[in-house]
Amino acid sequence: MSQTHQLSRQDLWSLEVYAEKRPEFRSQVMKHKQDRKIALGPNSTLYFEDRLTIQYQIQEMLRIEKVFEAEGIEEELTVYNPMLPEGCNWKATYMIEYTDVEERAIQLEKMVGIEDLVWVQIEGFDKVWAIADEDLERTNDIKTSSVHFMRFELAKDMIDALKQGSDLSMGVEHSAYTHSLKLSETSKASLINDLD
Repeated sequence: MSQTHQLSRQDLWSLEVYAEKRPEFRSQVMKHKQDRKIALGPNSTLYFEDRLTIQYQIQEMLRIEKVFEAEGIEEELTVYNPMLPEGCNWKATYMIEYTDVEERAIQLEKMVGIEDLVWVQIEGFDKVWAIADEDLERTNDIKTSSVHFMRFELAKDMIDALKQGSDLSMGVEHSAYTHSLKLSETSKASLINDLD
């Protein structure tokens, strides 16, 4: 990852300062996240991460765990920095969402391998399939996890086409769960901001 995209301790507020800024910052982040939350059908969602969403997650972890020592802050940065897009890709958290616990268990068994079957597509180009769970394996032979971390690598000509107005679609193609949609202009604009 290029250093320019990474967050450092200088990008974070102290616990005391964050306590003051949190209500306004949280409101800003929640509004920002709306355009970056892409529902793939009724039971799965892609949450696209960027500097703002990751900074918020780090600040919240530091607040909850009351971490103020340099070493602890660096540990959080090490965990979360890999989730930042690098200018040529998107990074997202993919969640499979069923409110009923028993139904969720049944569906997760049916959806083994789904994390490799999520895609993004820029008009005029082939689908780009997710590179999933690079940090650790979240699926076994019996069931998949309800949470996956994904990276979508984009070629320069795809990025150029997107910036020139090509449509952006996303979807999932699994025998147990298939959905796709074309993104709104506001969501597309938000995701274009992640690209160099």
